[in-house]
Amino acid sequence: MDIWTKIPLLTFIKNSAKLTIIVTLLQLFTSSFAAYAFAKMEFKGKNALFLGYIATIAVPWQAYMVPQFMMMRSWNLNNTHLAIICLQAFSAFGVFLMKRFYEGVPSELCEAARIDGLSEYGIWARIMLPLSKPVLSTLTIITFVNTWNDFLGPLIYLTKTELKTIQIGLRMFISQYSAEYGLIMAASVIALIPVLVIFLALQKHFVQGVASTGLKG
Repeated sequence: MDIWTKIPLLTFIKNSAKLTIIVTLLQLFTSSFAAYAFAKMEFKGKNALFLGYIATIAVPWQAYMVPQFMMMRSWNLNNTHLAIICLQAFSAFGVFLMKRFYEGVPSELCEAARIDGLSEYGIWARIMLPLSKPVLSTLTIITFVNTWNDFLGPLIYLTKTELKTIQIGLRMFISQYSAEYGLIMAASVIALIPVLVIFLALQKHFVQGVASTGLKG
């Protein structure tokens, strides 16, 4: 029981759950919405814009970490969960993943829906999203795991104890001269449970999503 009394572990778990759920939902929305536009709509500069956006995957976060921090500080978002949410709400990888899947959906479905008077928003919501459950499950697992395990982002932006996440909280078992490895291991097992639950719940769709998008390990 020391892991619950020595640090506010339950608060850290709640903070991690809050951030992870919000970021995952936002990434599913923004990635699927943008991917539909890139895959099934025609507009000027589409290919250049897509390539430019996807190229950001190759830029390491450390390269723009300081300017990003200064921007968040100028908006008075330091020590708020909103800073983490804003920075992680969009995913170039998620757009790429969803676009690969949408390109495999016959364009005739969209054309037939347009002829029937369905708007682009309606096509995305009523046709594309129901068909994309496998790739949405894949993106959910990837985003959930990355956000839940994120260490550097919360370390930089969250300094108040009541705002910290579980990954930052685990460091509180480590002092300058010693580390309580038993408590660290026990808390790590607890922190691993949500990830296992999400993966086991979506693993069937995860395999289908990876196969349908053509991604290889």
